[in-house]
Amino acid sequence: MSDTTARLEQRIAEEQQAFARPLRSLVKRPALTCAPQLSVAEAAARMRAEEVGSLVVVDSASRPVGIVTNQDIVAALARQASARPVAEAMSADPFSLPAHALAYEAAVAMIAQRIRHVLVTEEGRLVGVVSERDLFSLQRLGLGELAMEIRLAAGIEMLAGLAGEVRALTRALVEQGVGAEQLTLFVSVLNDRISQRAIEIVRKRHALERISWCWLAFGSEGRLEQTFSSDQDNGLLFATHDDGAASEARSRLLPFARDVNQALDACGYPLCKGNVMASNPELCLSLEEWKAKMARWIEVTLPKALLDAAICFDFRPLHGDTSLASALRAWVAGRVRAHPAFLRHLAEAALQGRPALGRLGGFATEEGLINLKLHGAKVFVDAARVYALAHGLQQTNTAERLRAASRHIGLGDVAAMADAFYVIQSLRLRIQRTGPENRVAPEKLNRLERATLKEALRLGRELQSRLALDYQL
Repeated sequence: MSDTTARLEQRIAEEQQAFARPLRSLVKRPALTCAPQLSVAEAAARMRAEEVGSLVVVDSASRPVGIVTNQDIVAALARQASARPVAEAMSADPFSLPAHALAYEAAVAMIAQRIRHVLVTEEGRLVGVVSERDLFSLQRLGLGELAMEIRLAAGIEMLAGLAGEVRALTRALVEQGVGAEQLTLFVSVLNDRISQRAIEIVRKRHALERISWCWLAFGSEGRLEQTFSSDQDNGLLFATHDDGAASEARSRLLPFARDVNQALDACGYPLCKGNVMASNPELCLSLEEWKAKMARWIEVTLPKALLDAAICFDFRPLHGDTSLASALRAWVAGRVRAHPAFLRHLAEAALQGRPALGRLGGFATEEGLINLKLHGAKVFVDAARVYALAHGLQQTNTAERLRAASRHIGLGDVAAMADAFYVIQSLRLRIQRTGPENRVAPEKLNRLERATLKEALRLGRELQSRLALDYQL
């Protein structure tokens, strides 16, 4: 065991209880607030008197409507707007979490959204503010520091070392029994930061002027569900700013994409054996080309087309011009609505992989093993994808898709289904600590683990039954 890994494990062991604390326990004093009609000058005076860097703007019912910071005040003064109401200078709709949310949720939000404050609310009313300093003082080495080091990495070699620390952190979290949803959120955010920094470093070596591009994450990366054995699944979406042909833009983007794929491989994210990568010319396409490609998948429902669709319809913008990805997702939603037969075929394909349960109540194994990916997690992933496409949902994460879909159609105990998915994911992460494996022998699990896994698989079967009923299969 390396010194870095040992240090991480020791610190994680000390810090996990802190990150499991509810946010209300971190609120040290009532938040400093002001009304929307307070003038900018008065807000500045109050902030100076209280020696704070921000004020929360609340309405008459103490509901937060905005936040004003030192930077906002300076900008307003520069516009000679000191007499104007603070509502005109504030940042509206600040991010908030309920008081019962856990500290790790705020930590993930701060890193993912690059914000420094999270408002804490109770039934919509402000009870306090938790800052970046409050959260990351809970740990001496962790998400905040690691994310900053990734952001400042000067080269791929340095970034590869930090990626190794992320994997060590992940193993430590698994060994400490951190829940799979919490763990995958942590790890996915840090993996995103590594990928984004790798793209930024490589981008400096390529001339991509007059091209708008967006790096897309597919598959488990697109769903924020990477495990230790996940390889690269990505693509490029682009648009030119002049009349240049797509082929010309592609000829400039492909060397860039190959360099990024190689950089990510050096950071420990293996090249995709199926070549589902941005360096593949078939996955480095203009917006119109992506539309044409996806139209063929939607309108020609052949088994191979459905397999490709399953990989690519989980796309998520990772870096670049995200408006291109938004435009593509809106187009996909409209196209799917116009071709309902596609969803029925996709649902039929989703029912091909059954949960690993036998007819007599036991496990269904192959050579004594259960493939937790193919006959466990995939059951939930495939069903959630169908519902997400059917209702034009923006979410790509499986649990979030199930929760959002339930608001449209009702899915029984959707909370239990989401928990069941993470039971399987947690077991996958445990067995992958020592190698890229997705199979487990039931007899090697203890009695409680076997019972929990069996119930998770039963909920997967229940989800498939609902899918079959909805699509008359």
